[in-house]
Amino acid sequence: MAMRQTPLTCSGHTRPVVDLAFSDITPYGYFLISACKDGKPMLRQGDTGDWIGTFLGHKGAVWGATLNRDATKAATAAADFTAKVWDAVSGDELITLAQQDSNYLLTGGQDKLLRIYDLSKPEAEPQVVSGHTSGIKKALWSSDDKQILSADDKTVRLWDRNTMTEVKAINVSMSVSSMEYVPVGEILVITYGRTIAFHSAETLEQIKSFEAPATVNSASLHPEKEFLVAGGEDFKLYKYDYNTGEELESYKGHFGPIHCVRFSPDGELYASGSEDGTLRLWQTTVGKTYGLWKCVVPGKNFMKFENNFPILTTEDLASENSDSIYSSTPEVKA
Repeated sequence: MAMRQTPLTCSGHTRPVVDLAFSDITPYGYFLISACKDGKPMLRQGDTGDWIGTFLGHKGAVWGATLNRDATKAATAAADFTAKVWDAVSGDELITLAQQDSNYLLTGGQDKLLRIYDLSKPEAEPQVVSGHTSGIKKALWSSDDKQILSADDKTVRLWDRNTMTEVKAINVSMSVSSMEYVPVGEILVITYGRTIAFHSAETLEQIKSFEAPATVNSASLHPEKEFLVAGGEDFKLYKYDYNTGEELESYKGHFGPIHCVRFSPDGELYASGSEDGTLRLWQTTVGKTYGLWKCVVPGKNFMKFENNFPILTTEDLASENSDSIYSSTPEVKA
């Protein structure tokens, strides 16, 4: 009997989850941050989904969230027209940021402008880059911060960081729903309509593309480029072989459209965020002992507890949407 996906469901948000990001692997594991329309981004342990804290301070829906490499700092952007930088350890809102990989913050918005803030000089005006013809949906650093990738409605642009000039632009047939930058191999993953497209992040030349059965809102490439996962408007998650494009798995992932999916830095799991207000963690290899998932002898379907924590079995444990194993988190500062 084939093993069934048993996701870990992370509750706590009260509105749709619209963005998420993982940190790199640190001496304390890796971490996951989520952005939500409830205006309260949350930090979690990446491999288990355990809630760590909530960043309180935005006065509108939070549309984007990210962590620096060692998960000591977080950045969020919201509908209150602010971008905030946080100490991810204490939860305090910061004035300056000292990241390992960059001392700059890149933002884009409905005013069609890219802004680069030098966070070591908070009093200085940001650099402003114009050229987009509609509101900017996504902006990413690439090539060791030497280039910038940005997308508006149906255009993806590549910028030179030093000269702040456009290097190349490509047009797509439908509105861009997401972008993911993969540093190893310099790959840019773009989703629009039912299309999942892979481009060179250095030239924007297309590498390949796949078509999904329904509109895709987000896609993520496995760190070793073996698989990709995608989710969208039909509430389902799809897993594909990156080399052949073959659909390997598909299953109902949430009780609402899926807005964002991302692989963990070690590739052992992927996270999804949905209109239903939950985050879910999924195993890349079903049945492998990892995090809260424990492998058991086939045919013995039960849940055990160790130190008051559930041990999930993966052989026909539950339905495709298991009950949440996390209760709603208190609204306290991280």
